[in-house]
Amino acid sequence: MRGSIDWLVGAQRLLDATRAVDFLGPLALRLYLVPVFWVAGTNKLTGFDSVVQWFGNPEWGLGLPLPWLMAALATAAEVGGAVCLLLGLAVRWVSIPLMVIMLVAMFAVHRENGWQAVADPRSPFPPADIEGVQERLEAARSLLQEYGNYSWLTETGAFVISNNGMEWAATYFVMLLMLFFVGGGRYVSADYWIRRRFSARR
Repeated sequence: MRGSIDWLVGAQRLLDATRAVDFLGPLALRLYLVPVFWVAGTNKLTGFDSVVQWFGNPEWGLGLPLPWLMAALATAAEVGGAVCLLLGLAVRWVSIPLMVIMLVAMFAVHRENGWQAVADPRSPFPPADIEGVQERLEAARSLLQEYGNYSWLTETGAFVISNNGMEWAATYFVMLLMLFFVGGGRYVSADYWIRRRFSARR
């Protein structure tokens, strides 16, 4: 019994020792999210007029008020947020508008498609028409096998049907929520060095 307790204490000490590199967690989250928001924001910049129309149209878009302003704010938050996440600058602050964008994406854009980003019958939350999805996927594969170079087409991955559900937006939201609470991390974020500088002055 004593040996088991000593082993557990030793294991806990080893586990606690990993906190010396706990800055790697926030750094990994930041670097993962940088291209996500950079691509989303720069795509909005290149097709800004279409984005404004989509934001404002109540029939086939989001039906938001002041669509030009909303589109500009979303674009600025994504592009600026990507830069700030890369630098580790104002990480907790930029996480807030990015989380709002993810909530809008989840509930105004993707909710009607259910949870899954990619339709998968093995998921605990498959789309309601998963049988039809599988039927269409099999039909597409058959056509490609008969009339296309299927081995070349699937060389880098299998064909899937995008369900365009809430999954990815929710995942990004959770990652941003973590950054909101823990910040950009030690050593490799501008926030850390700014805080140290002002703390030293005080």
